[in-house]
Amino acid sequence: MLKTLEKRDFPIASLKLLASKRSAGKKMMFKGNEYLIEEATPQAFEGVQLALFSAGGAISKELAPEAAKRGAIVVDNTSAFRMDPNTPLVVPEVNESALNHHNGIIANPNCSTIQMVVALEPIRQKYGLNKVIVSTYQAVSGAGAKAVEELNEQTRSILDGESFTPEVLPVSSDKKHYQIAFNAVPQIDKFQENGYTFEEMKMINETKKIMGMENLEVSATCVRLPVETGHSESVYIEVDEENVSVEEIKALLADSQGIVLQDDPSEQLYPMPANCVGEDAVFVGRIRKDLDRANAFHLWVVSDNLLKGAALNSVQIAESLVKLNLLK
Repeated sequence: MLKTLEKRDFPIASLKLLASKRSAGKKMMFKGNEYLIEEATPQAFEGVQLALFSAGGAISKELAPEAAKRGAIVVDNTSAFRMDPNTPLVVPEVNESALNHHNGIIANPNCSTIQMVVALEPIRQKYGLNKVIVSTYQAVSGAGAKAVEELNEQTRSILDGESFTPEVLPVSSDKKHYQIAFNAVPQIDKFQENGYTFEEMKMINETKKIMGMENLEVSATCVRLPVETGHSESVYIEVDEENVSVEEIKALLADSQGIVLQDDPSEQLYPMPANCVGEDAVFVGRIRKDLDRANAFHLWVVSDNLLKGAALNSVQIAESLVKLNLLK
């Protein structure tokens, strides 16, 4: 997040770095200057205009209201407030105007949801949208640094013929942990009573909220792959109009904010996570018309889950707050 703020030259008069008591006292660099990390307490937010949170849902629930109470606008990366009806859930390319209705806390959506709605919003605006079925192929960095370390260690162990005990993935499972190296795990977060995982329900519910379409039909299957960074998604959509061509969809997306079209089968040009790392955009390709439904299309959507899926979208929300003169 600090790298993104620096890269985009976000206007900062003063910067305060807050973390747990364990990290307090450490130092970090920003724009060539050294900053001391302080302990995150309610009092630490006195005089803060904008607070970017990314410390886990329990911490956000405890400290975000305290920060807001002291006058800060909080942009929270966790799922703590995403479905709160009084908290806007924002992707600036999609629903920037929702920022006008915050009560001190703004939620940053789930990484896989963000890249999908960026790709779908231009289509929804021009041709309507009534159904979405998405299958995600998500990088282990979405589960944190320990998951990335586990992927690397397991890969080395398998190649060296050594045994190992999975400890991290799938995340939030209190029963079993599975090998991620050379594998695909069809579970991200805990299973709910309806058979969907919490990650899948996040995609379903957040998409409806961000797009303002309570009755939109959305279904999701989320899978963890042995990729370090970069989420990929296969997205099936049904639009309201029946005479839309693939060429029209391509032209629309190529001219849309935050999207890079990579779609040339003759040159084997399509988005891949290995090529999106460090890039701000959402990449879209493999656009095809469904073979059975005239109003249906298939898309392949890829993005850096640590940037547009997290840090970048948070900073873009902050930039929108400045643009809309909402920071006091």
